[in-house]
Amino acid sequence: MAQKRDFHLSQRLYSRVTISSHCAFSFRPRFAQANNGGNSVKKGNQKSGLIGRLLVVAAVLGLTVATAAHAVEVDKNLPSYKKVSGVSGNLNSIGSDTLLNLMTFWAEKFRESYPNVNIGIEGKGSSTAPPALIEGTSQLGPMSRKMKDKEEDAFEKKFGYKPTHLRVAVDALAVFANKDNPIECLSLEQVDAIFSKTQKMGHSPINTWGEAGLKGDWAKRPISLYGRNSASGTYGFFKKKALGKGDYRDTVKEQPGSAAVVQSVAVERYAIGYSGIGYATPDVKAVPLAKKAGETCYAANAENAFSGHYPLARYLYVYVNKAPGKPVDKLTAELLRLVLSKEGQEIVVKDGYYPLNAKIAAEELELLK
Repeated sequence: MAQKRDFHLSQRLYSRVTISSHCAFSFRPRFAQANNGGNSVKKGNQKSGLIGRLLVVAAVLGLTVATAAHAVEVDKNLPSYKKVSGVSGNLNSIGSDTLLNLMTFWAEKFRESYPNVNIGIEGKGSSTAPPALIEGTSQLGPMSRKMKDKEEDAFEKKFGYKPTHLRVAVDALAVFANKDNPIECLSLEQVDAIFSKTQKMGHSPINTWGEAGLKGDWAKRPISLYGRNSASGTYGFFKKKALGKGDYRDTVKEQPGSAAVVQSVAVERYAIGYSGIGYATPDVKAVPLAKKAGETCYAANAENAFSGHYPLARYLYVYVNKAPGKPVDKLTAELLRLVLSKEGQEIVVKDGYYPLNAKIAAEELELLK
């Protein structure tokens, strides 16, 4: 029996994992978000609003949200995964770093039912998924954003049809500050003014923590910036949603993975960075965000993501090559059936992201047929 080991922050720096009979993982513990206080900050108890195509309120999701720890339970109506016969072979997943751990944990869970299946997982950024699917070097293309038109066009030119994407989880893209930072709230205009050299949102440049609203010793401290590189879907999503499609400052220190961003912010007192909420650690805090200056700031948690109040909520995707009128190959389909099952969505929660409800999971399962 393979010895299980904890998958801690340092291990998240690896960008390729092979799941075989010699490899097993266990979940690292999740941690509650910091309480950022203040009358303008909402942890979330709203019962209305949308996130993209989610079109459901938190109450409909079958989720239990605990105010203190933001604990989430999966929809009780999600189907349990049932093992089938005749599943074997090799699978490759190439794409998002944000989804690297989720893909790893899903693969390990899958191999509990199918020990003869080998799964290679590489997470160097969402932009690596489309060419891998086109070249046939992967069957699964995890992405933290949707494919760009030019990526879909390249796929269609090769195969004569567009790739199929499935929603597999919900993320709250977080703006992380060091745990000692007293910042309670930032508007997207301020975030743009901190990270962008173009300030498309209209705010004047913010270079110090004093210009972001802090006082005392913090006021004169320059803000140290960390972010992802251009291969990352998170880089593109943040550029579009937080920077108004503007340009990043040249002083943003680009990192190859989300773990490196969070680790940098954790050890540098005056730093700020962004990554998926699943990479949170006790040494950083997710800063509550407001869509506009003067509006309520909302914490990065499940309820605010599902209600649509948190401005940087997003779906996470897995792309596959599915010809029209033909089902996805059995091995790929079974792994995705696990992902969209009760057990698969429990893994989403354990890794710090937010689960799909049964309705959306059922819609995605239909795409495999």
